[in-house]
Amino acid sequence: MAINTSNNNKGVFVFALISLLQITAFCNSSSLSTNSRWIVDDATGNRVKLSCVNWVSHLQPMIAEGLEKKPLNYIAKEIAALGFNCVRFTWPTYMFTRPDYGNLTVSNSLDKFNLSTAKAGIAQNNPQFLNISVVELHKAVVDELGRNNLMVVLDNHISLPGWCCGADDGNGFFGDANFDPQEWLRGLAAVATSYKSNPAVVAMSMRNELRGSRENVDDWYKFMQDGANTIHTQNPHLLVIVSGLSYDANLGFLKSKPLAVNIDNKLVYEAHWYTFGIPAENWVAQTNDLCALITKRARDNYLFLTEAGNNSFPLFISEFGVNLRGDNEADNRYIGCLLAAVAETDVDWALWTLQGSYILREGTVNLEEIYGVLDLNWDRPRNPSFLDRLQLVRQINQDFKSKIPTYYKMFHPLSGQCVQIEKEGIVVANCNNASRWDQHQDGGPINLAGSPQCLGVVGDGAATRVSEDCSSKWKFVSSCGLHLGAQDDKGNYLCLERNASDSKIVTKKCLCVGDNLGDLPTCGDNPEAQWFKLVPANV
Repeated sequence: MAINTSNNNKGVFVFALISLLQITAFCNSSSLSTNSRWIVDDATGNRVKLSCVNWVSHLQPMIAEGLEKKPLNYIAKEIAALGFNCVRFTWPTYMFTRPDYGNLTVSNSLDKFNLSTAKAGIAQNNPQFLNISVVELHKAVVDELGRNNLMVVLDNHISLPGWCCGADDGNGFFGDANFDPQEWLRGLAAVATSYKSNPAVVAMSMRNELRGSRENVDDWYKFMQDGANTIHTQNPHLLVIVSGLSYDANLGFLKSKPLAVNIDNKLVYEAHWYTFGIPAENWVAQTNDLCALITKRARDNYLFLTEAGNNSFPLFISEFGVNLRGDNEADNRYIGCLLAAVAETDVDWALWTLQGSYILREGTVNLEEIYGVLDLNWDRPRNPSFLDRLQLVRQINQDFKSKIPTYYKMFHPLSGQCVQIEKEGIVVANCNNASRWDQHQDGGPINLAGSPQCLGVVGDGAATRVSEDCSSKWKFVSSCGLHLGAQDDKGNYLCLERNASDSKIVTKKCLCVGDNLGDLPTCGDNPEAQWFKLVPANV
């Protein structure tokens, strides 16, 4: 058959030109570094906040979830449209260290597990990927994320491809059956090298959820140092993200012994924050008390890293999430508590998770992910109202240019909105237009910033007001520190509450709080409508 070489060469030229333009666009990106507890853009010197979503590519097929449901460019555009600026993109060690894994084509990998329906879906939605290797596919996904101005954090999630995480799955800690430290280091080096010329990749996370009977602090220090140095040697532009022990829930040992690495202001720590292990009935009965408990645990184990001082570091809450169907009451209660702490500390974060389904997870084909931002068919957000609650934590509220807050936003975690003074009264509304308040001292007035006016109690069930009458003295009346209450003219404490019908701020009897201003031992009410957090800001 004769081939029209002129047209063929023209097509190659056009493709090469498009690729060059894409690479040029990538190269306009800048590497990131750290300044105390903040991540900053090396080019501008301004703070960058990672507001990410997780996207899984570490399960048995080693294929980014959802490519059998939607075109890659559709998924990448949807991530950006949903308000995320980065993706924590997972990978298994063996995919980059063992040719019998990494050299598999997408088609062969699917055939290996008899995934004919998924193969047909990729043939329909992403046919260009069927005959490339799973490693090449991983890179293609990262490239597409970059084309959509999304930063990428590459997360070494597991060694042997599969679901994570169990205490005895052989992938938990250095020396486990599927976790050879030297092979792990080779994997880190391979990935750091592979993505060296791709500026969409801004960070590498060394290992997800270290755990199991072997875990110990001495080996943690040794191998975290080795891993950090390996990544930095191969790709010095990357942030190096260090996970802790106990499923990424414990970095408390750093208080007594810092991690001794010298990687040019590239060190970031990560933690995971879920409510696993606390029964829903406990959350229902003791919402205030449990919020206080888990927030203290988070401060003791990892949030302390953000505290001012010479030893503060950026903290990346690289996994948190809830059942987005809304039918898990433990999740429903915990997430407001977490959002209050995340807003207050202004940490970087990654929501678990993007995928509404899995090609193959733990033996089940097309398993639905109820924590997934997207629905089972990847058509639309599973729970848009939940994404709305992330508006304040997406914003940069603080940075290193001022050592102290210059004002505070009053955040309502249940709605994700902020207190705002409008003509029709005081309401919770979009945090972009939040009213500014002075720092509040427990037992003192709540002053409107730059004004002689204060927030005042009118009466039980009545709307609050702002006036020059500053006689209302506001106290934190529950252990979680999220109830603000002041006495009315009868001496009864009333708490701020968002009125569900019109979003106005009223004052009502404090929920789940006793007359002695302590938590009730059990309470059938949900106090979250009365939870408010004064969030420091200086930008």
